[in-house]
Parts: sequence; structure tokens; C-alpha cells
Amino acid sequence: MQPVRGLAPALAEGPLVLDGGLSNQLEAQGCDLSDDLWSARLLADGPEQIEAAHAAYARAGAQVLITSSYQATFEGFARRGVSRAGAAALLARSVELARAAADAARGETWVAASVGPYGAMLADGSEYRGRYGLTVRELADFHRPRIQALAAARPDVLALETVPDTDEARALLAAARDTGLPLWLSYTVARGHTRAGQDLAGAFAIAAGDDQVIALGVNCCDPADADRAVELAAREAGKPVVVYPNSGERWDAAAGRWYGRTTFDPARARGWQAAGARLIGGCCRVGPERVAALAEVIGGR
Repeated sequence: MQPVRGLAPALAEGPLVLDGGLSNQLEAQGCDLSDDLWSARLLADGPEQIEAAHAAYARAGAQVLITSSYQATFEGFARRGVSRAGAAALLARSVELARAAADAARGETWVAASVGPYGAMLADGSEYRGRYGLTVRELADFHRPRIQALAAARPDVLALETVPDTDEARALLAAARDTGLPLWLSYTVARGHTRAGQDLAGAFAIAAGDDQVIALGVNCCDPADADRAVELAAREAGKPVVVYPNSGERWDAAAGRWYGRTTFDPARARGWQAAGARLIGGCCRVGPERVAALAEVIGGR
């Protein structure tokens, strides 16, 4: 159902359950994501699959659904011959599909419009390195048009996610400034630093005084890296913390496959919640079953 409160007031009352990895659920539904546009390709070729994936997470207990726009950009669609107006319509569709699934859910369900990093558009793994050789202003100019297109579709919040370095964080915050929408900012991290190797405390401090930022934290990282990051984010920014790590498996880009074992334990959420986490979910390879277990742990739907 449509939420009757904004996300910030809801977080003040207690933790909410985020969804899990959209790509792994789409693959479980039989979708082929071997494409530079990744799940964003299905905005044109299989929108019903995206809505079904959102619905699977809503049934599992997710109270916030993240749109399929992580890798959706004007530049990426242009490479496929999609006009600028067509690309804007596809970005809006990402919000509409998540909203349809949210409206059909039993309880209040919020829609977060995903804004992935510049490296996601490159589709070469550089979102896990950052430092693209662009200025903050150049990055802001890249992000602004699609943020505006997503904001026009009226999501409940913007999810500035999988951010690898502080330059891109500053750019994203600047690009989102005029939308008036609340947002969360989440870094992808490793061993206590941003993926670009920057001090994580300083990275979190960037958003400390920004009232538009209603939550701050990490995603698309190892669950063990999330433990310390939650405490640090709460201390440095004094805001609700968002945390949604990966399964713990590793991606082998050369072989095109995941390897290793799953270390995502829903019970870990108790510690995250105690440290200040209020938006808790999963990212890559965390599916509806684990989200359902997570909802039980933190008292979600």
C-alpha cells in the first residue's frame, strides 16, 4: 500500500526492511542479464519481470523497494539507439514498476529510486575503484539529468548507492540538491575504506550537515565490512544508518561467475540495529528468502 508517512518519520519510529539484489531475483525468474545495461535492459524488453521481482521482495517483507535504474542512464540507452525522450520514459518506468508492486503490498511500502555511480554506466567494474579522472563538477553534470528524470516520477526517496569515493559522493549530493527529495547515500567499502581507499570516517562526514540526507551508510560490500561501517556512520553523521551488503560471495569478472561461500547472516542485523541501522537489507546475491529471515530478525512486516 502507499505510505501514509514520509520515510524519515517512519525511520524515527524504528527500522525498516530493504529489499535484496534485484539482478539475482531476475535471474531466478529466468532473465538473461548478460548485457552492458544489466537489469536496466528489461525496462524496455521485460518490464513485467521487473515488477514481478519487486513483488517477490514485497511478499518477503521488504518495506522499501529499490528501482531497477542503477545502471539506467541517458548515455547507456543512447548506445542502444534510444532517444533522450525514450530514455527519460524508461527511467520513469523504473519508478512506476516499483510503485505498482509497492501499492499491491500489504503494509506501507516506500519506493527508492536507485542512482548508481558513473562506473555502472561504463559497465567495466570501475564503480569498485572510483577515481575516474573526472572532476566533481563533471560527475555532477553526468548525474543531474537522470536524477531529475527519476525525481519527476515521484519516488519517495533517492538512493545514491554503491558510491566508490568522496568525489562522486559530493557530485551526487550536488546533482540531487534541487529535487527537494529526501535521499540516502551509501558507499561501497572494503576493509574500512571507500573502494578508492579513502578514510571512511571522512567520507561519512561529508553528509553530516546535509538535511536532505535522511540516512547514510554502506551497500554492495562484504557483510563483515558492514559491521564496523554501521558504527562509524552513526558516530560521524548522527543520522539513521542504511546497510545492505552482498551475500559474501566474490565476483570473478574474467570468468563471469560468483565463487566462495555465503556469509550473509540475517542475525547480524541485530548488531547493526543496535549500532544505529534503520534501513537494513541485502544487495547482490541476497534473495527473498534471506530478506524474509531479515524481516523476522528486525521485527519487520
